[in-house]
Amino acid sequence: MPSWTVHHISKAPAGLDAPDAWPLHGAQRVTMARELALWGYADLCYPAPYLLADLKAQPYSLRRVLVAVPSDVTDPGADDVVGFAKVTLPLKDNLHFADIELAVHPDHETDGVDEALLDGAERFAAEHGRTSFLTWSDQVGEPDPGPGVVEAPTGSGRIRVDAHLPQVLLRRGYVLEQAERYSVLQLPVEEALLAEHHARAAEKAGPDYRLVSWTDRSPDEWVDQVAVLETRMSTDAPTAGLDLDEAHWDAERIRTWERQLADSRHGYLLTAAEHVPTHTLAAFTVLRYPLDHPWIVYQDDTLVLREHRGLRLGMLVKAENLRRLREVRPGAVRVHTWNAQENSYMLDINVALGFRLAGVPGAWQKRTAAADAEQTAAPAAEQAAEAGSATAGVGA
Repeated sequence: MPSWTVHHISKAPAGLDAPDAWPLHGAQRVTMARELALWGYADLCYPAPYLLADLKAQPYSLRRVLVAVPSDVTDPGADDVVGFAKVTLPLKDNLHFADIELAVHPDHETDGVDEALLDGAERFAAEHGRTSFLTWSDQVGEPDPGPGVVEAPTGSGRIRVDAHLPQVLLRRGYVLEQAERYSVLQLPVEEALLAEHHARAAEKAGPDYRLVSWTDRSPDEWVDQVAVLETRMSTDAPTAGLDLDEAHWDAERIRTWERQLADSRHGYLLTAAEHVPTHTLAAFTVLRYPLDHPWIVYQDDTLVLREHRGLRLGMLVKAENLRRLREVRPGAVRVHTWNAQENSYMLDINVALGFRLAGVPGAWQKRTAAADAEQTAAPAAEQAAEAGSATAGVGA
């Protein structure tokens, strides 16, 4: 087994041409190779400008980029990077929590790179008092039930746990908590289809609701309301057994997010439904896009406040945002989105609009606090056993 050195990058380089920016270019190279191998396109890779902006703006989250290179390389560069991790530690809420994103070059998938990166990421999180770690495994499509496959504890979504990364995570004490559906919408969507869904949703919503839309910066009139929606997003969206508390948003946090997006060369399009009698926002949806890659769009947050559900506001804001997207990003080819598999309401909207399943990622959680040790060990053992004999002998 080769050995790896993990480099931690906590401070943003002066620019992408700076000598110490090589880890960011290496992370882009690794994630591009990984996404091409998985999906056949690199839309989901981490561009170096995005990572640079992530490291620059850290008032609400402490972020660290980790890259792995062969231990015998004494003067590493971007081409030596074989694995990448990004660790995000919230600073205003969820102070027990760490989000760990992981990518390994396909040529080194089973060479222990993921273990080296997880060692570094978990150590960094623990040093900052974090006791709950979240990470993800990807898979193309969704497997049929059978040996080596488990159903998420929510009862929705199946994950192949006899694959390499799930096996690593199980050995390290991670527990599968949730399955997400990764879906892709091929553009353009038929105008007649969008018009039909829009009209039916508007009729159901009635005259008490009207739509408002903007790009890149929330109007001062609405920024506080967007903060309310983002706060509720952290509690109203399905989170299964994930150890997450409410994330508080205010106007300044929205402005910080907008500045970071602009700095990373991204734009966004937001459509919201105003409840006219109270002059408050009842629902919203956000499409985000890299300005330098006109074919790519990401569907970010969508939420209908609980007190306004049942009126097809989710369909209304999504159909309107897709209609407006044609004007804002006429060259867009694909929209990518992720939803909890148990979120049947939002999935039904997506399917009706033309989104199709591409994969089912697994959300894996590890609790390290002593009080949770017993609670974590039992489910991990049960999931490993449920995988059956197909998992025997599978490892790094």
